[in-house]
Amino acid sequence: MEIALTYIYGIGKPAARKILSEASVDLNKKTDALTEAELAKLREVIDRSFRVEGDLRRETSMNIKRLVDLSCYRGIRHRKGLPVHGQRTHSNARTRKGPAVAIAGKKSVKAMK
Repeated sequence: MEIALTYIYGIGKPAARKILSEASVDLNKKTDALTEAELAKLREVIDRSFRVEGDLRRETSMNIKRLVDLSCYRGIRHRKGLPVHGQRTHSNARTRKGPAVAIAGKKSVKAMK
């Protein structure tokens, strides 16, 4: 159950342990072995204590949109698709910048004649 809960966006291992202890469900219990009462209790604990899935994604995107609208440094980095947290971009950052694009070099004088 502990690992199964981490498949929900916004719930990691520590949060999953906390949810299971509050709902008084065994950590090592399999998901198909849960009763309807345990499922209902888990849902209730998650709804009461955590922001997950769509709400969390919406909040995150709104935070990024706010930074972009403010045109602060972090917002500009988000807008340009560059690393936001101060990483170097000269030699790395391929994940954020995308695949490398070759720039055509100067043609030699011999090739032009």
